[in-house]
Amino acid sequence: MAATLRIQSDWSRALSRDEGEAWLSCRSPGKPTLYGSVTRRGLGSDGVPDIVASEGFVVGEVTKKSILISCPHENVSTKFLAPYTSFSRIHQKSITCLDISSGGGLGVSTSTDGTMKIWQAANGEIRRLLEGHVYDVNCCRFFPSGLVVLSGGMDAQLKIWSAEDASCAVTFKGHKAGILDTAIVDRGRNVLSCSRDGTARLWDCGKSACLGVIADCGSPVNGIAVGAADSSLNLGTPEKPPSEREVGTEGKILLLAREDKKLQGVGLQSRQPVFLFVGSDAFNCCTFLSSTYILAGTQDGNIYQLDVRNTNAPIQVIHRSGAPVLSLLPYRDGFIASQGN
Repeated sequence: MAATLRIQSDWSRALSRDEGEAWLSCRSPGKPTLYGSVTRRGLGSDGVPDIVASEGFVVGEVTKKSILISCPHENVSTKFLAPYTSFSRIHQKSITCLDISSGGGLGVSTSTDGTMKIWQAANGEIRRLLEGHVYDVNCCRFFPSGLVVLSGGMDAQLKIWSAEDASCAVTFKGHKAGILDTAIVDRGRNVLSCSRDGTARLWDCGKSACLGVIADCGSPVNGIAVGAADSSLNLGTPEKPPSEREVGTEGKILLLAREDKKLQGVGLQSRQPVFLFVGSDAFNCCTFLSSTYILAGTQDGNIYQLDVRNTNAPIQVIHRSGAPVLSLLPYRDGFIASQGN
């Protein structure tokens, strides 16, 4: 397992001062953690901060928005990026979920302060306050149109909102416990949700009705993802013809990140199990890299890459730290992972 190089979370603010300092640590499994610091000594003639590191660490390329730091003893290096924009007034407490509209103009976010808000992505100006859930809102996402928002809360309700006037157009009821994640099928005539009650459900937005329970796992389902399946994969056959209200479910596979350490694949239209993979701890999140390759993250910090055609053994297991993997997002030729540290 590779060493992990960290810098304190507010390093960009600490180093914005003329003689600011930020703390460093380099942790390698089974070895004592190495500690150090980086210090800003002023500005160079090109306007780039002059930054040096304490013994055991080396500062490489420095720009106004990034620092490359290495720890030669552990043969590890990391580029730290400062935020280009920070919005500190949208929420008063921790942000639990966020999404950006397909056009990039709007953001939606939920927080432990109990609110869900829509805001301008360019400047953080709050546009709408979405009120209607009881208790915490756990998840939110834009429909592909960018004009509608889907949310799920601890009140076991799934809601659809207008981003234009903040009205709640639809409320789905059927889950017996809090909703933990959602997914949208194609353009959004059907949506999916998963819950602490152990089920994943498919919903018809036009009729405000549940089209069926896709899976009943007997354990909380923390995250889901839907994607087109590789053509060689056997997704099973439905026990009865699907409803005419189902749109875009054929050829799709639903991933279920389960609390009982299992990652499951289910044929979305067939409701039939496709694979079941057992990991090291509770699975928190999952995503598709392609129709063949998937990722899933666990509570103990593992990121599993799997081939859906053969899940007997992972392609690789990435472990940067023991902090929970909370979300995964495909990005260019790789992915972005967020962890609880």
